[in-house]
Amino acid sequence: MATWTIQKLLNWTAEYLTNKGIDSPRLSAELLLSHALGLKRIELYTQFDRQVPQQQLDLLHGLVKRAGLHEPVAHLTGKTEFYSLELEITGDCLIPRPETELLVQRAIEFLRTRSGIQYVCDLCTGSGCIAVAIAKNIPDARVTATDISAAALAVAARNIEKHRLKEHVRLLCGDLFEPLIKQLDVNQFDLIACNPPYVSTAEYENLDKNVKDYEPESALLAGADGMDVYRRIIEKVDELLKPGAALMLEIGFAQGPAVREMLEESRSFAQIKIEKDLHDNDRIVSATKMSS
Repeated sequence: MATWTIQKLLNWTAEYLTNKGIDSPRLSAELLLSHALGLKRIELYTQFDRQVPQQQLDLLHGLVKRAGLHEPVAHLTGKTEFYSLELEITGDCLIPRPETELLVQRAIEFLRTRSGIQYVCDLCTGSGCIAVAIAKNIPDARVTATDISAAALAVAARNIEKHRLKEHVRLLCGDLFEPLIKQLDVNQFDLIACNPPYVSTAEYENLDKNVKDYEPESALLAGADGMDVYRRIIEKVDELLKPGAALMLEIGFAQGPAVREMLEESRSFAQIKIEKDLHDNDRIVSATKMSS
């Protein structure tokens, strides 16, 4: 029987996933092996020659087989990293993407220019990744996070508990702004952030198998042109933002001009900025509400 060391398993798994057409095969191999062995990724490289016992080989075998069928690694391990934070992930919520970290970064930078308690609303919170990252980095933030999916909010609640943020983040179940109650809740926010569903009907049909077959349709699909949720947010957002407050939205790579036009037509915003991600695609729209 062959002796399998960590180094041999890493190389074999990466090659297997490459042949199956899996994105980032080496990273995926590291994540699966780390999970199967209960090690950190860096520890794999400090224990290259360690022999792996049969029980852990059997566990890894099952995980690698499922990954080769395009099941997301985050679902196989039950976790992912986002903005240097480990988050629990299940099939009830969208897997946070690295591109969304740009939205978090801009939100944190904006909030750090302001003083006192900052009231933040995170719409379509899903796993709670945006709410958790903001609250973890801005101690004076008070985040209200909403989602229409009770199952997704259960995941978000566990991530909030994991990072000890129950005093800083509260969750409300409902559609966008619908669960907010004026007077009882915050009347106006310093920042409203959202990574909404923005996939069009045509785009949805052509999504990769590991997205379409495993992630919630409700977290992806947004009408024939992918713009439904933006329309509904922009229609209501003015009354919920303080003067000088910000709206930050993640967008699809071709949606920048249309979202900008909607924001301009609302006549509520003094500054509208579209920012590209590392792949040179439009990714974030930031808009500052007029001061008067």
